[in-house]
Amino acid sequence: MEHELKTLTVRLLAQRWLPRSDRLVRRALVDETFRLELDRRLADVGLRLLDNPYAAHVGVALQPELAEPVFGAGREYAASNLGLTRDEIALLVILWALIVLPKRERQVTRRELVDDGQTDLFGGDKPVAHGDAVSGTLTEASLIADFGPRLGGRTKVRNFMLGKLARLGFIERRNGLITEGPLLDLALDYRVMADRIIHGTLGEILDAAGHPPPAHNAFELAEVLPDEAEALDEEG
Repeated sequence: MEHELKTLTVRLLAQRWLPRSDRLVRRALVDETFRLELDRRLADVGLRLLDNPYAAHVGVALQPELAEPVFGAGREYAASNLGLTRDEIALLVILWALIVLPKRERQVTRRELVDDGQTDLFGGDKPVAHGDAVSGTLTEASLIADFGPRLGGRTKVRNFMLGKLARLGFIERRNGLITEGPLLDLALDYRVMADRIIHGTLGEILDAAGHPPPAHNAFELAEVLPDEAEALDEEG
């Protein structure tokens, strides 16, 4: 176990995120002894494991009380410890709302993209899906047309802002399409943000742009606790 703990810890630090399907990650999710030791080692250097059961990846982040001592000396920390400007953060929140909010609705109600709107009597028995089965795509052209003028211009959004968010791991860009990156659902707290977006000003802006968010917070409809141990057993 010692070698596996060292390996997982170093990989998390070096690679920033790892898929939930990774063998050592899955052990950390289902083996209580292994997880407690991993948490202890990360805590020793001021870190914590980011583990959202609805996200396809896990990662590491600073413990909250260390954010100010570590990042507080930089001027950009007032907005973001990743050096994001206010308009880049605004674009990030828009992308989160357009991709993660609908995805979470599908995950909680056990629907996939191919059967959106269909009734499944046994949907509650399905495991939580990740990836392309539930996470949709956006076209860069429509995103820029809808929000570019509000965020400093279409050229700025296309050539600089989207590229920066992709390099940081929040999104992926392929052939004019935007998809969810490893950190989009992992680093942003759904429970904190969802209600503010659905019932706040951003919801009105999204609706006016033709992208109405879900009518309700997905967690008001059902509470899902994925059975990681059962999933591991199925893999053999």
